[in-house]
Amino acid sequence: MTAGATGIVRIGVLGCADIALRRMLPAFAAHPGTVVTAVASRDADKARRTAERFGARPFTGYAELLAHEPTDPTDSDDVIDAVYIPLPAALHTDWTEAALAAGKHVLVEKPAAPDAATAARLCDLARSSGLALVENVMFVHHPRHTAVRKLVADGAIGELRSMEAAFTIPAPADGDIRYAPELGGGALADIGLYPLRAALHLLGDGLETVGAHLAAGPGRRVETTGAALLRTPDDVVAQVEFGMAHAYRSEYRLRGSDGEIHVDRAFTPPADQVPEITVHRGGGVERIRLDPFDQVAASVDAFVTAVRERAAPDPAVVRQAALLDAVRRAAAGRGA
Repeated sequence: MTAGATGIVRIGVLGCADIALRRMLPAFAAHPGTVVTAVASRDADKARRTAERFGARPFTGYAELLAHEPTDPTDSDDVIDAVYIPLPAALHTDWTEAALAAGKHVLVEKPAAPDAATAARLCDLARSSGLALVENVMFVHHPRHTAVRKLVADGAIGELRSMEAAFTIPAPADGDIRYAPELGGGALADIGLYPLRAALHLLGDGLETVGAHLAAGPGRRVETTGAALLRTPDDVVAQVEFGMAHAYRSEYRLRGSDGEIHVDRAFTPPADQVPEITVHRGGGVERIRLDPFDQVAASVDAFVTAVRERAAPDPAVVRQAALLDAVRRAAAGRGA
């Protein structure tokens, strides 16, 4: 399946999760290169209500959407080129595989897979099928992090020595799927992925997990807090903290021989926020302000480009999964 003759990517959505309703469906609707043509839910009424909001066709069940064949291929309202998967993490692999097998390009919420071997298998399947497979890690599209990398490369803080990154959120309500191990819950994959991906994004490949700790809160069956110590081949050290029983934090710091860079609201900045990079050096403070930027819209744009170009999956999908694997092993005392 390819994009329509006009280049419009026609999207089917598997599930009506909160992130789909609040962020991604409005972003698809607003983007000039996408149109939502189908919405599936196990709940027929929810599928109908959501589809009506976006002028789409409802389907009861995800398999029904994937099996749909248009009666008239020239009718763009009845064609599905790609699917967006915002389902619980434990369902990502099966439905990504099913969508690729059905010839659909895939945008899947993070994490795309529960481990590096599965991530590699999905990427191989997409590559061999000539289909785009994109993991929806949105913050990496924000230009603030590119600006930070340039500052470091230009020597703004001297030689890079260490990184600290943290993403913590207040405890979700009881019954939240992030507390359910059978649905792929836990702080590491849902929350820890952000600062760990930031370490990959800013420090590069070859990160080694020196140590890690994961802990479950009282009465919880999954980890609700954790930390990891990483190092690069050049012995730059990264300390990462994450959790979902905390006051809100979303930041990272890069420390060098001559100064420090601090980024706040690093992972989920509002589209109307004026992004800021704070540079401490020589006893002074410089605040670099950038234009507001919508990283949700940028994620949709990156997916559209990947579909039109039939781009191979980003190797970071597998590298990120491998890093999560290493943190789990280290926390279990099995080494990195």
